[in-house]
This record gives sequence, C-alpha cells and structure tokens, in this order.
Amino acid sequence: MHFAHVELDVSVVMPNHIHGIIILNESVGATHASPLRNARGIGQVPGSLSAIVGSFKSASSRRINQLRGTPGAPVWQRGFYDHVIRNDEDLARIREYIATNPFRWSLDEENPAYSRRR
Repeated sequence: MHFAHVELDVSVVMPNHIHGIIILNESVGATHASPLRNARGIGQVPGSLSAIVGSFKSASSRRINQLRGTPGAPVWQRGFYDHVIRNDEDLARIREYIATNPFRWSLDEENPAYSRRR
C-alpha cells in the first residue's frame, strides 16, 4: 500500500471531477492555520493530505497520458478542495452528497448537455 495510514471512504468519479473522503489514521503534524512543510521548510510533509493528493494526481496523470498517448499533458487543475469532517452529522451529510452527485450531473453547467438545454 502506498500510504498505509490512509483509507478511502465513499468516493465517486464524475466526468470532470472526483469526490472522496480520505481518512488519515494518524497525525502528520499539521497545526491550525499553518501550512505543512517538510524539514527544510518547503514543499509537503510526507504522508500529509497534500502529499497524498499530489501522489494520486501524479500517478493518475502518468497513466491517463500513457493511455491517451499524450505524455506530459496536464490532467488536473492545481490544488484541491478540502474540508475537515468534525462530527458524525457532517460525515453523513458529505457521504450523502458524494453518493448522490452523479444524479446532479445533468444540472452541472460544465456538462456539455447542460448548455444544449438552455
């Protein structure tokens, strides 16, 4: 396993984005309102959420570009949206949002079929 301290909870792959709940089973040293940095004060802390997402983006980009025959082409936008889930109610609400997201695809402005309906 690439990140032994990580579990993927509910997730969904959409045509233009993905949603998922990543569970970190141990602390990586983050403190409130301070960026994660490595020992030299730059970059990412190994095992941090940024490192996990970056590793996923890198590996999936390589594979996608290999399949497309487009080496080095950009696949992902910079950064990612994260949210700390603080309680069971928040967890249930976010799981429901992720599980039902495919049903809302027809309403997404980035869906090519959406602009044809307007």
